[in-house]
Amino acid sequence: MKSPGTLYFVNRFYAPDMFAATSRLLTDLASDLAANGYSVAVITSRLRYDTTQEPLSARQQMAGVEVHRIWTTRFGRHSLYGRAVDYLTFHLSALWRLMALLRRGDLVVVMTDPPLLSVSLLPVILWRRARMLCWNQDLFPETAAILLSFPVGSRWIISLLRGLRNLSWRYADRSVVLGQRMAERLFADGVARQKVQIIPNWEDGATITPQAEQDNPLRVEWQLTGQFVVAYVGNLGRAHEWQTLLAAAEQLSDRRDICFLFVGGGAGLTRLRQWQAEHPQVQIRIEPYQARDRLLSTLAVADLHWFSLLPALEGLIVPSKFYGIAAAGRATLFIGDPQGEIPVLLQAGECGKAFPVGAATEVAEQIRAWADQPEQCRQMGLAARQWFLQHADQSVAMQAWRQLVQEIAAESHP
Repeated sequence: MKSPGTLYFVNRFYAPDMFAATSRLLTDLASDLAANGYSVAVITSRLRYDTTQEPLSARQQMAGVEVHRIWTTRFGRHSLYGRAVDYLTFHLSALWRLMALLRRGDLVVVMTDPPLLSVSLLPVILWRRARMLCWNQDLFPETAAILLSFPVGSRWIISLLRGLRNLSWRYADRSVVLGQRMAERLFADGVARQKVQIIPNWEDGATITPQAEQDNPLRVEWQLTGQFVVAYVGNLGRAHEWQTLLAAAEQLSDRRDICFLFVGGGAGLTRLRQWQAEHPQVQIRIEPYQARDRLLSTLAVADLHWFSLLPALEGLIVPSKFYGIAAAGRATLFIGDPQGEIPVLLQAGECGKAFPVGAATEVAEQIRAWADQPEQCRQMGLAARQWFLQHADQSVAMQAWRQLVQEIAAESHP
């Protein structure tokens, strides 16, 4: 096995935080590579995703991974300006720490939390004659330009940041993306096809498995016994369109056997609670984020999962919650671009259906039909599990990542 030197992963969150999706993914990958003989280190913050309090230890050894926790501000996720300052201080601290640690031949795997890390870290990577791999969970600044309202006169800033980001991609040895639509975005921005690798995110199929309704303690705890549960699990953020689903839920208010369950948080949670208060006739239950050891029961409590993505964000974001849903053997209802990444997967796996934004009546009719014939959902759930084991299980992704690291190491040691 050829070694690329030390593998440095840079991301704002890492274990023991398990609420941030990037933290869970990075923890899985870093631990696997360390277990397979690589020298692995992580540069991360001292923060937890769900709180700005109780900063974590500055230095840890975890499952063979050297963890360097750097200083940042701690304003948290509730203010855009505070979050921007947290991002900026992480950029600066990560750059300073890499200057001290990085050696010639090392490989730096740069994630996208915070955004544009590949831009700020590229100078020190070039200076140290190290190598860079960009692991793109989402694409900025395009996502920010769509979700946030920037003054017309600031568009040049978006163009400048995009140009710098594209430059960092071209210098990188590889760019990992989550799907074909995202890969096409990189091709359009001038990244060579041989430098782009599609490795979808994953879930651990040994931990997340199908669970029967009678074995799920949350059915009783959350008073869902006998209900057809339509669930959303995770962050309800600015990238998600949920008015269509709520309009469908309102049309189903006559069905007391259908319950809409939200588990998680995010920028949309306050508005969701307000909507719930204004529509008492609709059966909605809201629960907070659940601990990692309750993830199986949380995913399995649903008969049907739904999630969404604004169509304008196709190719910029790939909703990774689908993999956990499929691992749990549950069907999916997706709202967004019917030709997007997730609808293609649903069609290939025969494990759900996609609807365009605004199709509330069609969504309501489909949920009503599945509630009347729940066996259809169960069959799609079985198909989802089979698709998952072949394409999105953690073991499949880890093998793809190990092969990619070996390719880069071979290129640096011909």
